[in-house]
Amino acid sequence: MFIFGLGYTASRIAKTLRERGWQVHASGSAGDVDFEDAEAVACALSSASHVLSSVPPDRKSGIDPVLDRYGKLLTHDWLGYLSSTGVYGDAGGAWVDETTPTVGHGGTGRRSARSDADRAWLNLGARVFRLPGIYGPGRSALERVQEGKARRIDQPEQVFSRVHIDDIVSGVVAGLEAPSGAFNLADDLPASGNTVTEEACRLLGISPPPLETLEAANLSEMARGFYAENRRVANIKARRVLGWQPRYPTYVEGLASLL
Repeated sequence: MFIFGLGYTASRIAKTLRERGWQVHASGSAGDVDFEDAEAVACALSSASHVLSSVPPDRKSGIDPVLDRYGKLLTHDWLGYLSSTGVYGDAGGAWVDETTPTVGHGGTGRRSARSDADRAWLNLGARVFRLPGIYGPGRSALERVQEGKARRIDQPEQVFSRVHIDDIVSGVVAGLEAPSGAFNLADDLPASGNTVTEEACRLLGISPPPLETLEAANLSEMARGFYAENRRVANIKARRVLGWQPRYPTYVEGLASLL
């Protein structure tokens, strides 16, 4: 396996594969191949049977750096791409699945760039794993509460889906034997960020932070964009086609395990 971008999630995937006897090479700060060294990357790709990318499109240009630089070398039978459920855009709180249209081609902004990359990987025959909010050890509502960074925004109708990092790993491993296509890896219980924060506070024995209006919260542009979207992500296809069963079907089990 060659992995482009050995970050938080891909590092867990690499660790699991190695434990199962796979030889794994990767680019990224924690990898063993320099992404800018075209000769080294080409050599690694030539000896790989599987290729996975966790590299998002460039925020400014919207270009997928992996496809832009090495796309012609990606002729492998198994390609994988870690995408985002953000490609569905705002659904007004409705359920979305893999048949839901993604954000339109040729638009502007981060969501459109991600959708274009998602579509390009699908056109290459990849297994595209669409991920919602990712949480896990060292990166969850528990840490935000403990560090005093948790917020509760008064958006009563806003919900989103999330997934524990271990369930992403098991989904990608299941996808090693799956046909090409898109797969949502999300838990079974979409919920508001406030609900998750309140559960984290309950587990830690801490009073929840006060409710704030979106205007008074003074959030970054990216954070405000998050609160502008509202959707529930269905995982039925991943369960049916991959045989995937999330170990942490809701944030309740997930947070409890992290505690």
